[in-house]
Amino acid sequence: MNIRHDLRFLLVWPTFLLLLLTGCWSNLEIEDLGIVSGLALDIATESPIEEELKKQGGGYSKKDLITSTYQIATPPSSEQASKGGGSNQKPYKNISETGDSLIQSVREISLRRDAPPIGHHLKVIVINEELVRLYSLEQLLDFPLRDNDFRPSCLVLISKGLASKTLESNDTTEIPAFRLIGIVDNEYRTSRILPPLSLAKLTSKMQSGSSFLLQNVISSSGEVKFAGAAVIEGKTKMLLGFLNEEELDGLTWLTGKGKGGLVKTFDVETKQPILYEIESMKSKIIPHVKGSNISFDVNIESEGRISENWVTSEKTPEKTFIKKAEKSTEDEINRLVNLVIKKMQEDYQVDVAGFGNQLRIKNPKLWENIKMDWDKTFSEVQIKSTVNITITDYGTSEISR
Repeated sequence: MNIRHDLRFLLVWPTFLLLLLTGCWSNLEIEDLGIVSGLALDIATESPIEEELKKQGGGYSKKDLITSTYQIATPPSSEQASKGGGSNQKPYKNISETGDSLIQSVREISLRRDAPPIGHHLKVIVINEELVRLYSLEQLLDFPLRDNDFRPSCLVLISKGLASKTLESNDTTEIPAFRLIGIVDNEYRTSRILPPLSLAKLTSKMQSGSSFLLQNVISSSGEVKFAGAAVIEGKTKMLLGFLNEEELDGLTWLTGKGKGGLVKTFDVETKQPILYEIESMKSKIIPHVKGSNISFDVNIESEGRISENWVTSEKTPEKTFIKKAEKSTEDEINRLVNLVIKKMQEDYQVDVAGFGNQLRIKNPKLWENIKMDWDKTFSEVQIKSTVNITITDYGTSEISR
């Protein structure tokens, strides 16, 4: 009797498990989903369909303030996939809507597509510079920050020119939003890419009241490039201006947050270039307080290698060449650092390098008294930088020729 009972149990239990493993009965095919990979925000420009609606007396009550462009991934259909590709159809579609509310714009797109956009997989938000001069980041990003559909890991960039153009590409095999994320990952190759700033990190930046930077991207004819950084004023959360590529380079040396890159110098006698490749970088900002006077020392250290050397006309002893290359590299880094310090203190009067944070750590009582007007105080403090470069490798070529 026990054996029969055990056999029945063994037969019934797998059947019961099969009922629990029937899969997602309410699932939708990926082709039927409007998966948004990128979002671009620009000054209002009406699309042809919106212009036609106005002619016909249609539309809804709104102010034309912002044009939001949603990049929707369009994976190949099963039929296309079975044919092995070869199609010229791009794997994405950009859809724009103009209005004064981002969430209302999303809902309006639901009147134009059978697959309304969903933001669960949004990778990047690009905001046009003119828009951030008119409205604060708090206003522009209120909807993405409130809505649970948007991942807090989504990155935020600023664009010179139309943000929607950064979501276009001539390559029929790539999704432009993914391309932008891929460029961010190249920070180990260059010192001109900022550490990525996600929605989650951006929230804490805005709440701190301190000024900060966002990566700038430019676009032309389907191509994009990271070129400098946007300076966001801490109190207003609006755009002040930009750091160019050299100034961003200098800021990376100031903060010591670079993961790689190059420094190009020129030999004094031959005027030929020498390229120093960064293997490690660190910086220490040291605050000094004497009475009411505040000053800073910045000690920068780096180890690296000579990756390219065009000086071929003279025979220089190895040690002499290395010392000369180290000195010229130090001078160039000092130039870049002083360039960005001047920009911060004189042009914009904001601290985007973290000097205030170091002062807060060393002298918290003083910081409490001056933090509300720190940017103005920072513009008047003295900053001295010291750079120490060590060349540990010069490749396989002989230096003495």
